[in-house]
Amino acid sequence: MSDTTGLTNAETRELCPEPDPATKDFIMQQTMYRIKDPRRSLPFYTKVLGMRLLQKLDFPEMKFSLYFMGYEPAQEIPTDPAERIRWTFTRKATIELTHNWGTETDPDAVYHTGNTEPKGFGHIGITVPDVDEACKRFEQLNVEFIKKPNDGKMKGLAFIKDPDGYWIEILAARKMAELIL
Repeated sequence: MSDTTGLTNAETRELCPEPDPATKDFIMQQTMYRIKDPRRSLPFYTKVLGMRLLQKLDFPEMKFSLYFMGYEPAQEIPTDPAERIRWTFTRKATIELTHNWGTETDPDAVYHTGNTEPKGFGHIGITVPDVDEACKRFEQLNVEFIKKPNDGKMKGLAFIKDPDGYWIEILAARKMAELIL
């Protein structure tokens, strides 16, 4: 690796032109995780992180279910099934939890989270009003921490694990400039 300092700001701007107008209606809609047991994952994403189930889709012929999770007000979720599906796929930044039926009883079922070798996917980030308060709550809920807010070099942010071991960064948007600059 010859590049040990990363890109300059000028190089970055050059590599990131304005988006093509043909992409004006594209959105980042979902990140998919495979989960072993929805009985553990769904309570984590709802009770611990405060997300809401936006849509559940079952595919019996292929033996899997999808659970779309996000931060949307309950009153905005359509009650009509077809409209709810269309609506779900217009939400930004949802989590798609994919459960392959039977993994919950398979002691050997484990998913690679990307944070062990070979490294790949890293984490998602959740913005909270106050990282310390959120972490106190996570401790009370017995959430596993990778990093607490005052650990390591980057103070003021935390990393927790979901039931499958995926990392979740906990940060406060208003504090990020202070942490980085």
